[in-house]
Amino acid sequence: MSLVPRRARRIGVFGGTFDPPHLGHLAIAERARDALRLERVVFVPAADPPHKRGRAMTPFARRLAMTRLAVRGHPGFVVSDLEGRRSGPSYTVETLRALAARFPGARLVLVMGADSLEDLPRWRDPREIARLAALAVAPRPPGPSRGRSGTRRGTGPERVAARVHRLSSPVLDLSSTELRARGRRGESLRYLVPDAVERYVRRHRLYRKRA
Repeated sequence: MSLVPRRARRIGVFGGTFDPPHLGHLAIAERARDALRLERVVFVPAADPPHKRGRAMTPFARRLAMTRLAVRGHPGFVVSDLEGRRSGPSYTVETLRALAARFPGARLVLVMGADSLEDLPRWRDPREIARLAALAVAPRPPGPSRGRSGTRRGTGPERVAARVHRLSSPVLDLSSTELRARGRRGESLRYLVPDAVERYVRRHRLYRKRA
């Protein structure tokens, strides 16, 4: 079964570890879908994110299951396991190539946060990423930046990607890192993640400290 209707012309691609997927992720995806008239937003959980190699991470199968629960019931959201079926690090450029080959003629839009846009020049083959997809960028929550700054002059994201759409989405100051910390402290994730995800986390005792 195809992830996207045959006549779809614009497909959003939203990658991340989704550990766990939270309401902020869904709000960004919905704003991109609405603002850019996307036929679908494809959530792509990263199997082996190169910028997080060596860090403890919830197994891919668990993160994939949570992401599917998070989008369940939304007709415009789907989840792809393609990075889990590919060996080696999960590079965005390879994912975009795979989706471009699967949906020839479709216009891809890579959905990301402002911090990811700042880091784009450090990603593998950023100019190829910009050739394959336009970028839909959600604003950063107020307060100190969570991402890295200090991009060198001449290699900034605007020099790499001309097709950057700034989303005026409502900002939900949520962080998967903080949600995992809440889980380790035994605190509730209710109203921060979709209900089905909150139940999954409790059922499988994710993020709890090991005895």
